[in-house]
Amino acid sequence: MPENKPPKKKLIEVALPLDAINAASAREKSIRHGHPSTLHLWWARRPLAAARAVIFAQMVDDPSSHPDLFPTEEDQEKERQRLFALIEELVKWENTTNEKVLGAAREEIWKSWRRTCAENADHPRADELFDPKRLPAFHDPFAGGGALPLEAQRLGLEAYASDLNPVAVLINKAMIEIPPKFAGQPPVNPEARAAATLATRKWKGAEGLAEDVRYYGKWMRDEAEKRIGHLYPKVEITPEMVAERPDLKPYGGRELTVIAWLWARTVRSPNPAFADVEVPLVSTFVLSNKRKTFLEPIVENRSYDFAVKLSESVNNTASKGTKLGRGSFSCLMSGAPISSDYIKREGMGGRLGKRLLALVAAGDSERIYLPPQQHAERFAGLAHVDWKPEVEFFQQALGFRIGGYGLSKWSDLFTDRQQLSLLAYTKLLARVVERIKQQGLPDPKSCHGYAEAVAIYLTLAIGKVTDYNSSLVLWSPSRDQAKTTFSRQALPMIWDFCEVNVFAEAAGDFGVSIDGITRAIRSLGGPRGHVVQLQAQAQTLSRRKIVSTDPPYFDNIGYADLSDFFYVWHRRALKDLFPELYATVAVPKKEELVATPSRHGGRKKAEEFFLDGMTQAMQQLSQHSHEAFPVTIYYAFKQSETSTDSGTTSTGWETFLESLISSGFAISGTWPIRTERKVRSRGINSNALATSIVLVSRGQRASSSTATRREFVAALKVELPHALLRLQRSNIAPVDLAQSAIGPGMAVFTRYEKVLDAAGNTLSVRDALALINETLDEVLAEQEGDFDGDSRWALAWFEQFGFEEGEYGVAETLSKAKNTSVEGLAKAGILTSSRGKVRLLRPEELPADWDPATDLRLTTWEIVHHLVRVLDIGGERAAGELVSKLGSEAETARELCYRLYTLCERKKRAAEALAYNSLVQSWPEISRLAREKKPAAQLELL
Repeated sequence: MPENKPPKKKLIEVALPLDAINAASAREKSIRHGHPSTLHLWWARRPLAAARAVIFAQMVDDPSSHPDLFPTEEDQEKERQRLFALIEELVKWENTTNEKVLGAAREEIWKSWRRTCAENADHPRADELFDPKRLPAFHDPFAGGGALPLEAQRLGLEAYASDLNPVAVLINKAMIEIPPKFAGQPPVNPEARAAATLATRKWKGAEGLAEDVRYYGKWMRDEAEKRIGHLYPKVEITPEMVAERPDLKPYGGRELTVIAWLWARTVRSPNPAFADVEVPLVSTFVLSNKRKTFLEPIVENRSYDFAVKLSESVNNTASKGTKLGRGSFSCLMSGAPISSDYIKREGMGGRLGKRLLALVAAGDSERIYLPPQQHAERFAGLAHVDWKPEVEFFQQALGFRIGGYGLSKWSDLFTDRQQLSLLAYTKLLARVVERIKQQGLPDPKSCHGYAEAVAIYLTLAIGKVTDYNSSLVLWSPSRDQAKTTFSRQALPMIWDFCEVNVFAEAAGDFGVSIDGITRAIRSLGGPRGHVVQLQAQAQTLSRRKIVSTDPPYFDNIGYADLSDFFYVWHRRALKDLFPELYATVAVPKKEELVATPSRHGGRKKAEEFFLDGMTQAMQQLSQHSHEAFPVTIYYAFKQSETSTDSGTTSTGWETFLESLISSGFAISGTWPIRTERKVRSRGINSNALATSIVLVSRGQRASSSTATRREFVAALKVELPHALLRLQRSNIAPVDLAQSAIGPGMAVFTRYEKVLDAAGNTLSVRDALALINETLDEVLAEQEGDFDGDSRWALAWFEQFGFEEGEYGVAETLSKAKNTSVEGLAKAGILTSSRGKVRLLRPEELPADWDPATDLRLTTWEIVHHLVRVLDIGGERAAGELVSKLGSEAETARELCYRLYTLCERKKRAAEALAYNSLVQSWPEISRLAREKKPAAQLELL
């Protein structure tokens, strides 16, 4: 962009309604039905709400960029609040497909874009870069689970997604490429085509596609049950069973569907007297907490069995099973300890077996637990497969805890019956593609590739079934259901596992997976989407595009190694349809930007590999992304933290910032995005509180100059107060203030090519962060000038003593400096003084009948702590009633909360910090309720 026309600041570079974004992101974690994430598992997805808000704010101008339209700070703030209100609606889950809300957001994006094009009409590449009739496209070079390109598409952008990982590529094709391609097309399946309404019904978006996925998925499920359903027999409740278990009386004589078979791995007993007995490794004998059901081992002679017992209480012995500690167990026959090393030797010798513990059957709206039966174990052994995924996995992969037990191939993680069911579905998929192509499609030209598109969704359904069908699936006694293999981002060793019935119409059933996928498909669609397999370090696809991306997590998640769990089955299903995508036997790993020490020869080399590769990837973005827009990058790496007097620093955080800056980026914003609604006490005094941090970056301008440390600090002191005021006006939570202030601070630092200290050495990112934190503290301290003398005394006392006692003499000396007195402070209701000791009153000690209208010595300190008390006892409505009486004093109290939180963070006073943070976070609702109580003439005071 020409030197005389620097890019306009976008909203995300100035302020965000962070609390609303974080609240929506947290709520989204509990939403499953219809959520695009239900298409297939991906690790550590970004919340859709956060992705949508970030991309919107990345494209919309901040009002300060247009002084001709918004000449005063008040005008700018009013416009900013209007945009905030739109974002607050935009992030709500209910508005994910609300065309009215999305349309309003798109119009704001277009409005900013047209202004940008008009202002750059004389740009030498205006036709190429600033076409007022066409928005720039969007690109995510680390597309992963697809949240970012999907939300860009919802906001009206043509979306490009790329990733090296074929599993990620497949997910993104399903999310952004296929739905727009076949939007509005009716289904092709014979059932739909025979319906009388086919010709007259209007198929919106991807509804027709979803209907075909449902139909052919059901056909696959039914065909699979015809072929292998006999291997999943029902269980009969016999009179003998009822005689032993009166709770089974309602089911006597009935055949119940088995939902799951619960197994335990076994090893030979280490006791020589029982060396021929394979004993179970059981982490718990508890089957159900709700039904108070547990297993009771029955040992007779040289054998054992299990009975199912019901009891009002489950003892500790049942809870522990045969487990002694981490990786060690006891012999059920003799009580002899079985060490972890012994189990590993048995595993490496191929001597790990399995033993059936119990059956879980479907009762009338309940789970029925039954003892193991010989025929059930026999049927499990009847499965014979003609193909297995005998691909070796990397034993030392990140998050893998399955090495060292003789498990070395992916086929080792599945029982024969599980492999047979998955193989059946991959074989039936080829039949589906043939059937669709033989249907005689109504418009073969427009339906080119349609059969392959349906096959992609059906393959994702196979992947979802795979997640429930491995020998690493746990049964949850607290929820009476199977967990997935990937309950977390790792593959831990599971000793007592659950084998689900793939035809039980429960989790793990192909039909259930299809239902979830079809609901998700109906919510998809938008402008065109394009998905390619690319390595981020060398891609140029970002050229002239808007970029938002979520790079790999330093050494937290081994995406490629974990993805192989699904890839081996995806490849079996799709390699003939997409030979280029599935050209390799396993997911590519050599170029994957993850710091795996075992793969790169140690931690140091792994870190160097990651940083070199990430710097190259960031250079591509810096060089190629559209110059009118900042790039947003999600940072969520594991932190290595060091506490200092100036705060908490993180070597991982600093290293990533160094990498970003060295690649040619200037930082203009840092926003903490949370998926947890409440602040954890562990997070206090940490710069790494957020689930992830969104870094807002721009390519450094060619005119960047060198500055001295003094000049850098001077610029901070001029610019940070204004930035801080904007952040506080946006009601940012105190817990997020320090992290968010790093953005404008780093914007000053990266404005220069380099900053030199007094010795002529280049100032490091760590030093810059320390100076930003110091300046932030100074700015907050300067805000104390708005407070009354009593409150300034209380603030200084609180910094040193908190709510603990201190010497009267110290309090008296401090009171002189603040032009007040201890006696007056006591009368003001701030402190208690006796026996030579002084102590600030805690909120719960303040009088419940306090009325600010009759308080003759009203203080900001007092107001804050009465609000904390009232909010805790009576909630936001009670706090709103109090604020309605306070007038303009209320806003000053909110400023004091920020200062108090900063002090608590430094002093590690978690409980108090949470109270002040909660008050600020509740402020918008408290203010709204206060306005309802206040006469119209007084509303302006709020």
